[in-house]
Amino acid sequence: MKTRLITLFISILFLAGTVAASYGQEGHEAEAAAQHGETEEAFNASTFIMEHIADAHEWHLWTKKNGEHVAIYLPVILYSKEKGLDMFSSKKLAHGHTHEGYKLEEGAIVAVNEEGHPVEGASILDFSITKTVVGLLFSCIVGLLLFLSLSRSYKKTGISHPRGIQSFLEPVILFVRDDIAISNIGKHKYEKYMPYLLTVFFFILLNNLMGLVPFPPPFGANVTGNIAVTLVLALFTFFITQFSGNRNYWRHIFATPGVPFWLLPVMIPVEIIGMFSKPFALMIRLFANITAGHIIVLSLVCLIFIFKSLAVAPVSILFVIFMDCLELLVAFLQAYVFTLLSALFISLAVVEEHH
Repeated sequence: MKTRLITLFISILFLAGTVAASYGQEGHEAEAAAQHGETEEAFNASTFIMEHIADAHEWHLWTKKNGEHVAIYLPVILYSKEKGLDMFSSKKLAHGHTHEGYKLEEGAIVAVNEEGHPVEGASILDFSITKTVVGLLFSCIVGLLLFLSLSRSYKKTGISHPRGIQSFLEPVILFVRDDIAISNIGKHKYEKYMPYLLTVFFFILLNNLMGLVPFPPPFGANVTGNIAVTLVLALFTFFITQFSGNRNYWRHIFATPGVPFWLLPVMIPVEIIGMFSKPFALMIRLFANITAGHIIVLSLVCLIFIFKSLAVAPVSILFVIFMDCLELLVAFLQAYVFTLLSALFISLAVVEEHH
């Protein structure tokens, strides 16, 4: 526990130092500009925060004294009917540059003409490797390594007292099985859905924890704070629920027992809306909680540079430490809540009618 707290504290200090160095450079450039009669550009907290939580085609590391950005430029993979498949480095689109009729505008790649204006009606499929994609792939690799190691360990020792990685993962797996799957779905039907529930729990947990560590890449990617990712997770739960629905489940939607016939035209739309509101709630809950946590932490750090006073730094850093500890709790809590609600929705679809 002490080691985790020390690591968390170092990560927070590193994040604060990175922000300080970045803004210190901006302040130096602004001072130089002011000496030449130019206006000083104020620190834009919203731009800084959005750059850290939004998806991007590059991984910004730091800014040199000469203003040059040091970044990891990720591959751009585009397909259009006019040009076919195009692959190149995102460095060619950095700083507003145009490459082969493409330009990066507000985080999205658009087709442009020779004058640099967007082409109306141009259809582009973007398969680029962005920060979120790198974070997803890395978390998948980490998950595979963990569970393959766990599998090899069980093959060697069999069912015995947990040792090594077993002692860390086995209690969590048993918790998901006993307190989430069996408690909601039942002893006779839970095994069919355990692979999905375990996968979604550890996937969300790993990405939540990786998002708390600001450096180095691929840590720091706001994967579970990306609504596209939470949408896909929610759709998985939705489709599993619908395809698992038994006769009793569909009858409660289209012919609710105990409801008068004349009330069915009202109840059926309500039940259908309920089918879609459940995964929508899953999507928004995970996205909003993770994104809000990152925004609060970055906002607290930005207060130092908004007030331009070191006197604010101790108070700001203390609140950042508190919020990061709270986010550590939220990382586990959101993985638990998403898995719990998924199991609950599945249980509503597979429960048998009680007479």
